[in-house]
Amino acid sequence: MADAAASEQLTARQARLLRLIVQEYVRTAGEVASRTLVERYQLDISPATARNEMARLEELGYLHQPHTSAGRRPTEVGFRYFVERLMEEQSLPPMEQRMITHQFYQARDRVEEWLPLASTVLARSAQGAAVVTAPRTTRAIYKHVELIVTHGRVVLLILVLEGGSVEQRMLSLAEPMSQSALREAADRLNQAFAGCGVEEIAAQISELPALEQSIAQLITAMMGKVAQEPSSEIYYHGLSRLLQEPEFAEDDYASTGVVQVMEERSLLQAVLSETLTPAVGMGSVRVIIGGEGRWDELRACSMILARYGVHKYATGTLGVVGPIRMRYGRAVSAVRFVADLLGELVYETYQPGAHDVFAEVEVEPPPSK
Repeated sequence: MADAAASEQLTARQARLLRLIVQEYVRTAGEVASRTLVERYQLDISPATARNEMARLEELGYLHQPHTSAGRRPTEVGFRYFVERLMEEQSLPPMEQRMITHQFYQARDRVEEWLPLASTVLARSAQGAAVVTAPRTTRAIYKHVELIVTHGRVVLLILVLEGGSVEQRMLSLAEPMSQSALREAADRLNQAFAGCGVEEIAAQISELPALEQSIAQLITAMMGKVAQEPSSEIYYHGLSRLLQEPEFAEDDYASTGVVQVMEERSLLQAVLSETLTPAVGMGSVRVIIGGEGRWDELRACSMILARYGVHKYATGTLGVVGPIRMRYGRAVSAVRFVADLLGELVYETYQPGAHDVFAEVEVEPPPSK
């Protein structure tokens, strides 16, 4: 059915009904009946006509009917169609935008507060659980390398990058070498590559002796991988509230899955790195619905994710986790707004000579209660 849905163009009436069914299901968490739909939204069609159109949407894979006497609810395919073609992004109210901007303005000089603040603000605004990773450099800079003989032709390569990141690899040589010879090779590489990025190192490789060429090629591969890995520093907020949603409160498997996603760093990093690659531009938002057949732990969840920061300098990721029936329009708007604010803070921090971005924003304190 999913294949049929992917290729089927809905009529205007079917699209409208699907949008309203999603809206009603998000509001009630219950199946939607044709009569309820017609009466609540004062549609100019009969319940029988609405029922026939809903049956067609079910055939195409957009709706599901648990049993014949029940109404229908959107499937993952139906939610995907809604998000991609029918959703209206709902901007945060101006008062809420000013309040959030003011909070970030107050924390602008305290980097350690950015992530806790972002996760708290995002969870509240998007009405879900929020996750934020620390910004990390997207341009790995070489500091120095050490080459240590272990046994026979096997050598331990220790690569140290600017900022303190340390990477290690085992390297097999064509023939055994003494520790002094390896030290000399490392010294030559350190003199040539100190302060260089991947591109600068790659430009020099062809001029090196054979041994140092192979070592430099491994170093560039290691640096390239480091630059693409998401930060291991992750903040999240709002999980307890999320678990109170009917989908998780009534389904132990679903609640266990969402807890795994939020608390198991390796799983969360895998999701973030696979969905928010460097090719995804700043400000772009990705929506994952039901795990999309890739992550079973997410089968009862949707995630709205975005990258923030300064391209080629430092970037992080943030997002919202919620039930599949989340309020996508508001959540997308909240993710985009907070990503923009964090991006402005990172810009001030990582771009030499950056102007004061908040000077262009009318920052007002929140109204007194």
